[in-house]
Amino acid sequence: MKKVLFLLYGILCYCLFLGTILYAMGFVGNLFVPKSIDSEPRTSLMSAVLINASLLLLFALQHSIMARPAFKEWWTRYVPAPLERSTYVLLASLCLILLMWQWQPMGGIVWNVEHSGLKAVLSIAYLSGWSIVFTSTFLINHFDLFGLRQVWLYFKGKAYEPLPFRLPLFYKMVRHPLYLGFMIAFWATPTMTMAHLLFAILTTVYILVAIQFEERDLVAHFGEQYRRYKKWVPMLVPFLRRLKQKY
Repeated sequence: MKKVLFLLYGILCYCLFLGTILYAMGFVGNLFVPKSIDSEPRTSLMSAVLINASLLLLFALQHSIMARPAFKEWWTRYVPAPLERSTYVLLASLCLILLMWQWQPMGGIVWNVEHSGLKAVLSIAYLSGWSIVFTSTFLINHFDLFGLRQVWLYFKGKAYEPLPFRLPLFYKMVRHPLYLGFMIAFWATPTMTMAHLLFAILTTVYILVAIQFEERDLVAHFGEQYRRYKKWVPMLVPFLRRLKQKY
């Protein structure tokens, strides 16, 4: 019975994540959702900036703190190890839901592309960014990343084995294609409002900071193998190392 409950918990957490991330695609891109990043402003500019920055900070802290090995070691004293990742996914989804629910649109246009061809290019880039995100998760192991593999192995009575170091497709071009996909999606918009710009800037800053912590953990886990990887594959910009070597 316990194994069944753990499996159901993992599936429910994953379903919540899937619904949340699909809504987030519409939220950031102003597509098909009742409230988006650029809905009608309802509060003062200063209040909106403070609220939105606080929401993004909460999301960033949850993501970064709970992802650290030291926190996981402490956390699994209270949460069963097979449920650790699913619980992380659950809390991340709840933080994202809170962010989208309480987000304060701000109005104000930073840029507005009216050329139909350029609008189409930016729209394609937006969708391409999300495609890179989802593809990157499957390249490393989508189901491990979102907790399903852990609860499935527990259900089958098998011990969890960490994923090996691999470099499939995008990971041979940049070390963090998932983050690159997010950055493309967050910046590629025909109409950049003040709210969208704040979101893009703060999420980009978070990504750049989060990478430093993540890579420190990866070096600690994989050792010299990851150090060598860092030397020949750029962090976020494809072919950057080759261009530097050329010039």
